[in-house]
Amino acid sequence: MSDARPSKKQRELFAYIDSFIKGNGYGPSYREVMRALDYKSVSTVAVHVDALIAHGLLRKKDNSARSLEVVNSTPTKSQRELHMEWLERELKKCEADGLKKEASVLDEALKILRREA
Repeated sequence: MSDARPSKKQRELFAYIDSFIKGNGYGPSYREVMRALDYKSVSTVAVHVDALIAHGLLRKKDNSARSLEVVNSTPTKSQRELHMEWLERELKKCEADGLKKEASVLDEALKILRREA
C-alpha cells in the first residue's frame, strides 16, 4: 500500500465506484466511469484505478470487465481524523525544525479540531 493519500480525483473516482457497486451489485466499466466523471479518455480512468489499487482501496477480481471491487479490510477514517493526523505530523516536523510560529498555527488548528470532535 502506498503511503501517500489518494488525490482528490482518485477519491472522487473511488466514491463513484463504491456508489455504483452498491447501487448495481457490480462494478462500472471504465467507459461508464469516463462518462460519469467527464474524463477525456479511458486511459485516465485506468491510471486512477491503478493508483487506487496501489493504495489498497480497490482490487480487480479478475481481468474481465466490471471486475472492480472495493476493499473494506479496515474501517475508513473520517476527514477530521485524517486532517488531525496530518496536522500532528506537520506540527512535529515544525517543532523539530525550530519553526515556532508555524508550529503555533498548527497547534491552534489541532485544538479547534479536537474541540469540534
